[in-house]
Amino acid sequence: MKIALIQQTNTADTRGNIEKLKQNITVCARQGAELIVLQELHNGLYFCQVEDPANFDQAETIPGPSTEEFGALAKELGVVIVLSLFEKRAPGLHHNTAVVIEKDGTIAGKYRKMHIPDDPAYYEKFYFTPGDLGFEPIQTSVGKLGVLVCWDQWYPEGARLMALAGADVLIYPTAIGWESTDTDDEKARQREAWIISQRAHAVANGLHVISVNRTGYEADPSGVTNGIQFWGSSFVAGPQGEFLTQASSDKEENLILDIDLSRTETVRRMWPFFRDRRIDAFGDITKRFRD
Repeated sequence: MKIALIQQTNTADTRGNIEKLKQNITVCARQGAELIVLQELHNGLYFCQVEDPANFDQAETIPGPSTEEFGALAKELGVVIVLSLFEKRAPGLHHNTAVVIEKDGTIAGKYRKMHIPDDPAYYEKFYFTPGDLGFEPIQTSVGKLGVLVCWDQWYPEGARLMALAGADVLIYPTAIGWESTDTDDEKARQREAWIISQRAHAVANGLHVISVNRTGYEADPSGVTNGIQFWGSSFVAGPQGEFLTQASSDKEENLILDIDLSRTETVRRMWPFFRDRRIDAFGDITKRFRD
């Protein structure tokens, strides 16, 4: 499968962001990409740096304007696209939702972000209701896609459940970066932890992992923090955690590469982790803590 990752900076100009994405999608498709993955909340700024009710005006229905516009483009180019949208499900009920668009422009499926952070500059609990669709891969013409979103990256349970449901690949649209007052050592630890966690999901499940992050600086509208410098570094890891490609931390980039899905069978024969799982002893995993 030939895949593409689009790592992009965003501004307050939503139309400009979308047009830039559409141009990059077209470039990737013309270079043979069959599956194109976009970063988290790709239409605008990362608005969760502040708790502002006015930001709910940015939400949209699914189906809605973005699925229609990107759906038309997917059909024109004959590609599968993974979108990341601020979903308005009902008045006062919103989700952080990934949507997979099939080659014919239809919606193949969606995933609502399950793990919602609430940290300084990442006030997502104010905006997003935790997902209720579970960890279900989305069947497409290019394979069964295990799509998760950003904060889900830190939870091996989500990756495992996607793998157990037959996902051919794990995909993480994300928006994560540094606050400028952190030391260089702390910044390095954070970025490396983010990478290591996802590479570990690849190893533990014998699957390719596709992680697409945004880059560029976005100010904190409240002025409480110094804003976020998104660290880019989008990458693809193979089923043994090996880097297949990685973007820079500070540039807009399109990464295009071929991945061999048959590697999963080869690696799982060598490292049969699924065979050796002690499912008879895992019951306590559903507890909050083993007091």
